[in-house]
Amino acid sequence: MDNTVGSLTQFQTSVVIGSLLGDGYLRIIPGRRDAFLEMNHSLRAKEYVDWKFNILKNICISQPKARLGNGGRIAYRFFTRQHPELSSLYQMFYRNKKKFIPPELVLDPEILSIWFMDDGSRSGNSFYLNTQQFELKDQELLMEKLSQLGLQSTINKDKTYHRIRFLSPSIPTLKELLKGRIVPSMRYKLGDNPVET
Repeated sequence: MDNTVGSLTQFQTSVVIGSLLGDGYLRIIPGRRDAFLEMNHSLRAKEYVDWKFNILKNICISQPKARLGNGGRIAYRFFTRQHPELSSLYQMFYRNKKKFIPPELVLDPEILSIWFMDDGSRSGNSFYLNTQQFELKDQELLMEKLSQLGLQSTINKDKTYHRIRFLSPSIPTLKELLKGRIVPSMRYKLGDNPVET
């Protein structure tokens, strides 16, 4: 079977990078040449996962599927095929099989929107990126990258973990950057059109 697929579009690349900042994972199976992407969310995020799948379906093997995960959580996920451009991103974002933030990362509104839909949250008037998976120095680098988009932020200690909190004066800028880029079922994260969760 011919598994050859074309190059990723700029938008597809932004979706992959935004997902790597959030809940997406790249893997290389020992003995295989190229990396593949796993998208794994909760079943509640079905519309969002389906949206991602439709963007990436030309490099995917099969439709998203629900499966029982840890602690009785039902996950909804899909995998892409192996792809040389995903291998390049693996080299960029992984060290010793662990995600880290590459200094050459450049954020744009598309990447930010995927990242926010994956890991953004709101509590009262505060907006966060749940970056607990990254080491503190990586989070500080992410803050520098956000500042290049005009977004000022700080490190917020969440119990024993750290995450990024947007400073109040930057919230209008954040909303403007995300405008028109948020899937309807994820708008509750911005406090717009609340949905059942």
